[in-house]
Amino acid sequence: MSTLGYVDLYLLPVSEQHLDPYRDQATAFGAVALEHGALRYREFRADDLGEGWPVREGHVLTAGVVEFTSRPHRDEVMAKVLADPRVTAMMEDEGLADMAQMRYGGFATFVEP
Repeated sequence: MSTLGYVDLYLLPVSEQHLDPYRDQATAFGAVALEHGALRYREFRADDLGEGWPVREGHVLTAGVVEFTSRPHRDEVMAKVLADPRVTAMMEDEGLADMAQMRYGGFATFVEP
């Protein structure tokens, strides 16, 4: 099956008190991803969640989306991103979000009207 594109999707609860510094960090991460070849990077803040989204009191759910042309393109770009010293320094910064709560995965586009 040929793909129309590929995205990585990251879901992460972030403490409301850390939302501004998290936004700064996500912006920096996105800049690195774009520098290494990602097509687009966006972060979203949930504001209308249905039932079944377990987010602790005082936290908001964020969703990051990184766009690529294909899975091989994603694998190539993300290998560079994760090896970038700016990103490895971010990964050592504990406290903005509980990374154990992050859920992520790669998704191939299969419908694009």
